[in-house]
Amino acid sequence: MSDRATHLTLSSEEDMTRLGQWLAPQLKAGDVILLSGPIGAGKTHLARAIIKARLAALGRDEDVPSPTFTLVQTYDGGGTEVWHADLYRLTHPNEAEELGLADAFETAICLVEWPDRLGSLTPQGALRITLSAPADIDGRKMVLSGGDRWSPLLATLTARAIPNV
Repeated sequence: MSDRATHLTLSSEEDMTRLGQWLAPQLKAGDVILLSGPIGAGKTHLARAIIKARLAALGRDEDVPSPTFTLVQTYDGGGTEVWHADLYRLTHPNEAEELGLADAFETAICLVEWPDRLGSLTPQGALRITLSAPADIDGRKMVLSGGDRWSPLLATLTARAIPNV
């Protein structure tokens, strides 16, 4: 399995929201998205957009707080749980295991901020999204990479087949 990478430049938070809305319905149980980048890069914004889109598809409009202090927030995604984890405050991979993430990676849709804290728990088949903080008016740079599971999605993004993204 070889990883494929797609590079995007998003010019606004609205573009980030549209990307999340596009990704949301394509996710299924066992999918893991690893969100990397510095503070302020947009990791939480993208995770929120994905979660809100999944909830909206179920007719629900819920507050989606950052899990910075709770570490994990879970949502009923209509038969599949959605986990949003912010691991910034963890100091050892064992702490991630204690949160139940290893099991969630098998059964839920997982959005993980600061995945470097996972250590050996890092799922090999995950979609990796690396964001850069916007440094200028050119927008936010993003690199998406993943193996075979993600190839069709990355090909669509490469072809710019998503309206307004």
